Amino acid sequence: MPTPPENRELSPYTGWTRAHWEAMADRLLLDVRPFSSPGHGLVDLPGPRPSWSGPRSDGLEGWARTFLLAALRVAGAHGEDPGGHLDRYAAGLTAGTEKPGRDDQDSWPLMADTRQAIVESASIALGLRLTRPWLWDRLDDRTRQRAVDWLLPALGPSPVDNNWWLFGLTVAGFLQDASIETDRAAATVDRSLARIEDWYLGDGWYSDGDNRAFDHYNAWALHFYPVLHAHLAGDRKLLDHYGPRLRAHLDDHVHLFDTAGAPVPYGRSLIYRFAAAAAPWLGTLTGHTPLTPGATRRLASGALRYFLDRGATDERGLLGLGWHGPYPPLVQEYSGPGSPYWASKGFLGLLLPTGHPAWTDPEEPLPAERADAVRAFAPAGLLVQTTVADGLVRLHNHGSNHVHSAPGGEDDPGYARHAYSTRTGPTTGPAPADNHFALLVDGKATTRGPAVPAGTGPDRAASLHHPLPGVRVLSATLVHGRAELRAHLVLDAPEGTPVRQTGWAVTPDGPHAQLHSVHGYRPEATELPTGETLQGPGSRTLALHGATHGPESLFVALASLTAEPDPAPVSHLANVRVTGPHNLTVTWRNGTTAHLALEVPEALEAPDPEDP
Repeated sequence: MPTPPENRELSPYTGWTRAHWEAMADRLLLDVRPFSSPGHGLVDLPGPRPSWSGPRSDGLEGWARTFLLAALRVAGAHGEDPGGHLDRYAAGLTAGTEKPGRDDQDSWPLMADTRQAIVESASIALGLRLTRPWLWDRLDDRTRQRAVDWLLPALGPSPVDNNWWLFGLTVAGFLQDASIETDRAAATVDRSLARIEDWYLGDGWYSDGDNRAFDHYNAWALHFYPVLHAHLAGDRKLLDHYGPRLRAHLDDHVHLFDTAGAPVPYGRSLIYRFAAAAAPWLGTLTGHTPLTPGATRRLASGALRYFLDRGATDERGLLGLGWHGPYPPLVQEYSGPGSPYWASKGFLGLLLPTGHPAWTDPEEPLPAERADAVRAFAPAGLLVQTTVADGLVRLHNHGSNHVHSAPGGEDDPGYARHAYSTRTGPTTGPAPADNHFALLVDGKATTRGPAVPAGTGPDRAASLHHPLPGVRVLSATLVHGRAELRAHLVLDAPEGTPVRQTGWAVTPDGPHAQLHSVHGYRPEATELPTGETLQGPGSRTLALHGATHGPESLFVALASLTAEPDPAPVSHLANVRVTGPHNLTVTWRNGTTAHLALEVPEALEAPDPEDP
């Protein structure tokens, strides 16, 4: 399909308009057609391996997630469907529900047998809700009843205690609109919303379950489903409750995108890529956003172009399992070849009318394009640092964990690093961890495990963790411009225990990384080969080494990541004085001064691996 010409007058940053979004939606949908089953009930996309749910579940996933894209495309055009997308999906719905659970070429798996089908039921129900006049209302009664019978099990309690509760809510919302099992559906909505309320920490941030998992699921799930449901239902009470939360989250979320359009790669399911643009579109759709219409389109078009310009689709036009191109370490075991099409959520803006200011106003700059900034996401224990000279975004992590980051277990690279950026790592597999402080025991680096937030401020964040039984590390990051001060107070480690601080993992064509010893480390940094990251092959990571020297050992370093050409050494950006066993004074290059006290807050304690 031809790409529409760029419009740099309307879209000076990306050149893209609504026509580009419509063309790309059509292109993605046409390119999956060769992989449809004979009756169009499954979309069996090629991939290196099936998910842990098996090939049939993967075929349903390919169908459901591309159906959501088709629904957004057609609903946004008020039913106009020159590509004939809905006819194919109507046929697929009929074939898939004819004999569900059967081992034939089209049948959908039953939720009782395949838990992943609950996830896909949400995309199917949302697609049906969006296209109801042009698809659902035109089906015969028998087909509609079979589809309802297949969807109804999603109304039960969620088998996974995290954002999965919202899949039942989404199915319930469609059934309510269609006047089917309305009492049961209402009970599911109430139960689901009550559960996620337990995870709301304020300022627009949810944890994804009973842990401290803060990531892009806030944008593409935990806000997406409740707010969109309230909007589609016309439920003013719900929208008044959840809309301001979305607005608060977007006030932070917009800072996670750099000038190239990339969102910060942290957390899990990063193969969903430009689904990160769903929440900004949703804020504009519902009127709950701090962003101007032009900034919303600039963010969303920038994210979509970022991935498409860097190989997110292969020579067949299929979204692959990776970040740019394929990258196996990024793929969770639950992900199959159709999983990347959750990125369809990023096309939510097509529901806005063609004359909406989000499509007609000129693009406006993102925060990373306006001024250097530091922003703390207090409930999550995160600190974001952006520099306008290079458009880089860095995320310093002092509070986001994951259920798998357990004491004694391996760290999850998407959650356990002290820092992430839009143009580096993280490292994976046997390679040394980037942006990590470790004690070295018999030559092996300790993991970080769960980190307990120890406070945030306008330019800082801190956390506490247990790398070893009985040993605590209080870590803090203080930032200014592109400079980062990284301090660690090691408590109760054996005398002479080796320690290592690593910096940013940069590829040969990536930004410049610097790491400078200030206190506690040996003067010279070494360089470690750290292999391929989601940014490409051949990454290298600087490291500093030292050793503990008593029951309280302080280690301080300066780090920098910049795409500026020939940057000055980071040691020129700050003068650091150790003014006491736990105290630092930093004078930045512009003459401003900051003080950092490394004191464990009273009653704050990280979980000890020795505890049951």
